[in-house]
Amino acid sequence: MPALIDIIEAGRPVEHHTPWRRAVVTPRIWNLAVEQLAEGRWSLLGLWGEPETVHMALLDAARGIGVISLKSPGGRYPSVGRRHPPALRLERAAADLFGLLPQGLPDTRRWLDHSHWGVSHPLATRPQPPVAASSYRFLAAEGDSLHQIPVGPVHAGIIEPGHFRFTASGETVVRLEERLGYVHKGIEGLMAGSPIDRAARLAGRTSGDSTVAYSLAFARAVEAALGVEVPPRALWLRALMAELERVANHLGDIGAICNDAAFAIMHAHCGVLRERVLRASDAAFGHRLMRDCIVPGGVASDLREEGEHAVRSVIVEIRQRFPHLVELYDNTASLQDRTVATGRLGVELARQYAAGGYVGRASGRDFDARRTPGYAPYDELAFEVPALQEGDVNARVWIRIREVEQSLSLVEQILDRLPDGPIRVDVTQPDGPREGLALVEGFRGDILAWLRIGEGGLVERCHLRDPSWFQWPLLEAAIEGNIVADFPLCNKSFNCSYSGHDL
Repeated sequence: MPALIDIIEAGRPVEHHTPWRRAVVTPRIWNLAVEQLAEGRWSLLGLWGEPETVHMALLDAARGIGVISLKSPGGRYPSVGRRHPPALRLERAAADLFGLLPQGLPDTRRWLDHSHWGVSHPLATRPQPPVAASSYRFLAAEGDSLHQIPVGPVHAGIIEPGHFRFTASGETVVRLEERLGYVHKGIEGLMAGSPIDRAARLAGRTSGDSTVAYSLAFARAVEAALGVEVPPRALWLRALMAELERVANHLGDIGAICNDAAFAIMHAHCGVLRERVLRASDAAFGHRLMRDCIVPGGVASDLREEGEHAVRSVIVEIRQRFPHLVELYDNTASLQDRTVATGRLGVELARQYAAGGYVGRASGRDFDARRTPGYAPYDELAFEVPALQEGDVNARVWIRIREVEQSLSLVEQILDRLPDGPIRVDVTQPDGPREGLALVEGFRGDILAWLRIGEGGLVERCHLRDPSWFQWPLLEAAIEGNIVADFPLCNKSFNCSYSGHDL
């Protein structure tokens, strides 16, 4: 069995000064890598394109991360999704954005392009032929007494748009198919040719609830490309922001899941605690969501004295109130009846799709980018990565509960050990094209950022991969065999990002 490093060295390695490796490979080596994915030896971290080139990021649990690139004359290359289904949607997206044509791709329907762009996408090199919007075909399901239920793309409330097509037998879901892409906003196209500081702001707006995680991923990719050493205090402040973002989102999710099971009191109490965290974040860093607070080279603002007091106070409050909410969740029979054994995701599917965050951990995959491959300052902090095997809505709630507890401990450790010193260094102009890659842990799971910086310090190409790319397809699997009325509960327990996915 080849190791990832062997695949990289068999190609033409691209020179750069980062711990990860990249190489331009031949179709034979590309297919060998696809074989390793199909057999479950490696995990797919991302797949993206640019004119006549396709890139794939891979995780070899024993040997780290690597990126392989294949030149694709005429846009044609051997499909990864043909043998490894997690790549299907990524390849369909790359086809829309660049006109790349994966040979043997089982599903050639458009993904991001709903045939309303009118002109070529800014990243595309060849125009796509016009296709009528009505020509999109949802997959058929055959059987007696089946009916279809269309939901969306416009939903009640203020959630983002996505179309869900249910095929049901009575109340039992036989198949769910998603159609996304309604909030594609061209972030990667806007980044191309942008200065680093503007691209950093765009990265932080990829998914509004993960602005810290995306800003961190982009900043670390820039720093990896340019060999920038970030001051220690900035590294610890970044971790503080990331854990505050994680706590706020998990609290919001726990309450919202319970609300979808008609248990509104949990929603109310968790909402109050989430609001407390957002206010503490504002006091600490000047913004409730800490947007634009992480920048390449460090952080934009230091922790204020009153902010530290606010953060310590909210930690104390959560430690006092949260255990009572956990007990209430665990001891409410009607709530347990809705969450236990609902929306099961099997261990093998979670592994195959390299599902990150609470989706993967609730189904036995305990991957956490803070630990593997790891990054500072988490190598100096004590924390556990909770994992369960049941894979149901209840398990995904419990993973969030345990992660809140771990994050509270991490925040306390960071505040107690926060080093003094500068919070930012200048990012120097490169002397030639440089590439960088980073993998960071957001509240949903691992976020990948890859970029190439060219002459003059402009971003030539940047790719951002949300964990939702590998979680949305698993929601389709998890809902099968459940009743239609349990879809909101299952959907919220996954809480995939529309915006982060659609870019």
